Amino acid sequence: MESVFINEPAYRLKQAKRSLFVDLIEDWKEALVLPLPLREKLNEDCPIGIDAEIFFTEDKNTIKIALKLNDGAVIESVLMKHKDSRNTVCVFSQVGCPLNCSFCATGKLGFKRNLAQYEILEQVLFFSRYLKKDPPATLRKQSVAMRAGKVSNIVFMGMGEPFLNYENVLGVIRILNGKEAFNIGARHISISTSGIIEGIEKLAEEKIQVNLAISLHAPDDELRSRLMPVNEKSPLEGVLKSVDDYIIKTKRRVMFEYLLIKDVNDFDSCVNKLAKIMKRPLCFVNLISYNPTGVFVPSPSWRIEQFKEILEKEGVHTTRRYRFGQNIKAACGQLASSALSGDEDDFGL
Repeated sequence: MESVFINEPAYRLKQAKRSLFVDLIEDWKEALVLPLPLREKLNEDCPIGIDAEIFFTEDKNTIKIALKLNDGAVIESVLMKHKDSRNTVCVFSQVGCPLNCSFCATGKLGFKRNLAQYEILEQVLFFSRYLKKDPPATLRKQSVAMRAGKVSNIVFMGMGEPFLNYENVLGVIRILNGKEAFNIGARHISISTSGIIEGIEKLAEEKIQVNLAISLHAPDDELRSRLMPVNEKSPLEGVLKSVDDYIIKTKRRVMFEYLLIKDVNDFDSCVNKLAKIMKRPLCFVNLISYNPTGVFVPSPSWRIEQFKEILEKEGVHTTRRYRFGQNIKAACGQLASSALSGDEDDFGL
């Protein structure tokens, strides 16, 4: 897009970006602040339509898209509409994933490539346009000017490992955070990593207050390596040390995500080990009910509550995340493979 404006006054590019990211136009013809010849050239050289198939849960509070890229690859993205009017977009950073976690549908797809910045932004842009046209029910009686919904939280938690596409992910975060674009507060943007130590160390040096979440899912190296092969290169001890260093440098809390899988990582021995390693400052555990992908079975709800109670009794701050969108295959990679608590607020969960 910027190449179109090389011979234009500088303010024209600013007008175009505002039309795209703030006014959320879907066709350059709608950007009436720009001269007609310029709009026609933009439509020809950089069209802004998004090719996506959309899937809803019955209550329409969880929406998933299968988004087709220019090279024919299909990625996914998910919008979760919360009762408190938060709208969280789960953003994907790669086509496929190289980590091959045993519980994840994405791992079955293999790894194709990293997403470019515009391909990551396109996911947020799609849902921003959707929310503009479909405001929350609580706001529908208000004036048109006041009722439009918007994306409030971003979570890099879907297909792909964000820290293996580090530069593009951080570049997108700066655009999302920018006042001239989406203006989403850094504290409402979260990165979930499987434990790429180098990425954690680099993020600790960034001057941006995003949230960090660690996909843990096991309390020791033996079990974690079985579930997550990345543990061989980024063992638990190294991950925990990098998190400790991150907290010292940033003074920010870190979430450890623990997916509960029946008869795999939900034993008493697991929760006892987890309690020991989670007794560290500014850390908390988020228990997740497994969204089945045909490989494992989720732990029953009563067992998750027991797990939570044991952790809390041991002094570990613990929250619980409930499943979204099971009937639209909202677990990472399921659509692509078939189609081709106060603290949690900051994390957008």
